[in-house]
Order: sequence, then C-alpha cells, then structure tokens
Amino acid sequence: MDSLKVGVVGVGHLGQHHARIYAELMNTELVGVVDSSLDRVEEIAGRFDAPAYDDLDRFLDQQRPDAVSVVVPTVSHFAVARRLLERGINVLVEKPVTTTVEQAESLLQLAHKKHAVLQVGHIERFNGAVRYLTSELSDPLFIRSIRQGPFASRIADVGVVLDLMIHDIDIILSLVKSDVRSIVASGRSVCSDHEDLAVAHIVFENGTIADIASSRVSPHRTRTMEVTTTDRSYVVDFESQDISVIRAGHAVQGATSVEVTERPLFPRMEPLKLELEHFLSCVREGKEPLVGISDGKRALAVAIEILKQIQFRQ
Repeated sequence: MDSLKVGVVGVGHLGQHHARIYAELMNTELVGVVDSSLDRVEEIAGRFDAPAYDDLDRFLDQQRPDAVSVVVPTVSHFAVARRLLERGINVLVEKPVTTTVEQAESLLQLAHKKHAVLQVGHIERFNGAVRYLTSELSDPLFIRSIRQGPFASRIADVGVVLDLMIHDIDIILSLVKSDVRSIVASGRSVCSDHEDLAVAHIVFENGTIADIASSRVSPHRTRTMEVTTTDRSYVVDFESQDISVIRAGHAVQGATSVEVTERPLFPRMEPLKLELEHFLSCVREGKEPLVGISDGKRALAVAIEILKQIQFRQ
C-alpha cells in the first residue's frame, strides 16, 4: 500500500495530537506541521521528526500532501479548509466545521467539485461507548446530557455551545432519526465574552425530547448522557467509555418491578486515533466519512439556533 502524505495545520493543544498519531500510523508520512507561531511549530516538528512551516502555501507547494488536518481556531476553519480544498487536498476539519451554515455549504460544494474527502472532527462519534450505543439503540424517547468542566482560557474564540455542547448536539442528531421541531435555550457569560454555561431543550418531530446542559465554569469535569427507550435506559460515561444498560424486569413477589443492570463489553481505543484512521481509509478508498460535512452543517445549524435563543434572552 502506498504511503499517504499528511500534514497538520494548527499544532496547539489538540493539533499536536493529530501530529503524534499521524507520525505513528503505518503507511502514513507526516510531511509537515504548520502554525503561525514559529517557536511552537518547531517544537512540535522536532518532537515528531517532521518539517516545520509557518506559511501554509509554502508547505503545500513544497510537500504536496494528500490529506491535511485543520486544527486552527474556529474562526479560521473556513478560510484554511477552502484553500486546501481548492487544491484538491482531502481535509479533516475540527468541530465546529465553520462559524456559519453558509460557509459549511460552500465547503460541501467545493469538496464535491474537487472530488475530495471532507470529514468533520466530531471525535465522540469514535468513542467506544457511542459506537456501541449507535449499534444498539432505536427510537429513543428521552435524552439527557451533561458536559462540563473548569474554564480553559486557551479557548477564547467561541463559547460553550460551539466548544462543548456541539459534541452532544452531533451525537443526539445521529441517534434521533427525525427533524427538529423546536428549540428553547438559555445561557450566560461568566468568565469570557461568550456564553460559559448553557442549557437547551430540543423537541423532535417524532416526539423525542433532548435536554442538554453544558458548562465550562464547573469545578468538576463530567461527560455523561442518559438515553431512555420504551424498555431500557442507557447511561453513558464518555470519559471512561462505559455504558450501563438498565432493563425493566417483571414483578416479583408483589414488587412493582426489578431493574436489571448490564455492563456490555466492547473495544475501548483512543477515539482520535480511530477518527484519523477512518479519515485516511476514506481518502484511500474514496468513500464518504462517518461524519461528513452534511453532519457537521446540521450540528452547526442547531448550535447557531441555540445561540440565537441565548442572545434573545440575555
């Protein structure tokens, strides 16, 4: 199998891990890392024995990569991804895909025109617990998620909705096979110029209800989701990649019910590694990614509606 030439644009907190994994993968050559900070890019390049660039066009002209991860701040996603797609380069762009639905649609059209793979980095879709849940679940009635943790000053360009809540929005949209009927949301700023905590209540056309709570001003880090169906509930811990399945039992000796809890076994691997391996397999085979631009655009549209609701209530 021919080796794929790959690169990473943006090697901050998350981008450095894209570079690490690409450097480890078989049949993959990390041909460059790019960042506006020369000191930072030289540090990461040295760590993974790759060329360093502080100019994107020079990297593209010299290395001609087959695929690139875009891990720059959200406000730059569209501009960087467009420049890559215009050259016919396959792209994985971190979530949220862009800052507007119109930008996402533009990237979709460009990727189609250039016959390029365009994957959106919704990493939780590659979490073992989510993969298990997706394979087992049908017709959820109610979904409740909580995603919270301490404030991280390194994330300054977006609020908690596009930073954290969008993970759960994407998962919920992938689980509920129905259009959104209504959204009610509220939130407030605490430590930044954006919303730092937010809650959203989503009702789907098929009757499914989802409640999402996100905060980046909590002292405790929590990543959980509960999904209720007609005969069982799933309790998901994204951090540990664990699921508890609670099934309703039959009445026993006058008791109203017996709950049976199961802890299913399934592979637990690094989600980012699975995500990047999937991206490169799509590049090699010319297939649609699990999380394509349409998924990213839909999640973004719901997130933007939640932001509008928050701004309306402030």
